[in-house]
Amino acid sequence: MENRPKILVVGSLVMDQIMTTAVFPRPGQTVLGKGFCKAPGGKGANQAVQMSRLGADVAMFGKLGHDSNGSELIAACREAGIDCSMIHFDEHEPSACSVIILEVQPDGSTQNRIIVNSGANMSIRPEELKELEDKVASFDMVALQLEIPMQINELIAEYAYKKGVPVMLNSAPYAPLSDSLLSHLSFISPNETEAEDLTGIAIRVDGKVDLTNAKCAAMQLRRKGVKNVLITLGSAGALLLNDDGCIHSPCATNISAVDPTAAGDSFVGAFCYAVCCGRPWEEVLEFANHCAALTVSAMGAMPSLPTLDKVNGMLKSRGKRSFS
Repeated sequence: MENRPKILVVGSLVMDQIMTTAVFPRPGQTVLGKGFCKAPGGKGANQAVQMSRLGADVAMFGKLGHDSNGSELIAACREAGIDCSMIHFDEHEPSACSVIILEVQPDGSTQNRIIVNSGANMSIRPEELKELEDKVASFDMVALQLEIPMQINELIAEYAYKKGVPVMLNSAPYAPLSDSLLSHLSFISPNETEAEDLTGIAIRVDGKVDLTNAKCAAMQLRRKGVKNVLITLGSAGALLLNDDGCIHSPCATNISAVDPTAAGDSFVGAFCYAVCCGRPWEEVLEFANHCAALTVSAMGAMPSLPTLDKVNGMLKSRGKRSFS
């Protein structure tokens, strides 16, 4: 691509420790696991790597500890082609890590439960953002998540807004959002649970996604000042509401799900990349859905994130338009 999208990711880096099991343990119960692995991740790093593997020019701002996990995380980001010159190291806090319990059913379906120790992710200080106040204007988009201090997200969103740079907030994990932050966003991307937490509107009714309710939730967030509201709906795909209308895009079918970890990050990363490429909304959503489908078909967060060639191959095999 001649003009590669230039995206700044301000967010988390986390070392994932993944244990697979046939059944989640009950309180007080010990079960034997079926496998274990470590993989670099974190919402910020996952989204940055996904964007880079698709062809974006990505820079990341975040924080690590002086430990082996930090060394592995920054090495993984550099290997993916990310500019890591704005990743800081904390003198006291360890790098963030997570424990992921992945339950694998006999039919191959999976569920996960995740605990994160935030470590250095939560030690980012406002004064460390000063280097971004002017630099942010050189980017096509800024991507944020909620695994770093809310004050940091507020500041970078304000910087970008003042420079006319669109901001995507992947509002995960759930936290209350100020009207000020919402007014500075061009995009917000909660999943169905987070959208319900933000609006009080239940997206899933009697076990099924209610698209009317999803649209109502999106409308409520739009009234807070967010121009584009993107709600991911798991196996039901995704819904986008903006000035151009409401679009529901179903997820890719006939996928063998191995590990759902990072599927949302893959979707958001692909969405941001495709938006910066200037594609129509329908194509943006279709591209992001297929990218996420490839992610769930492999184990681990960052290792499962696909390249542009892989996504294009999947789109072509299904008679869809590929990205050049």
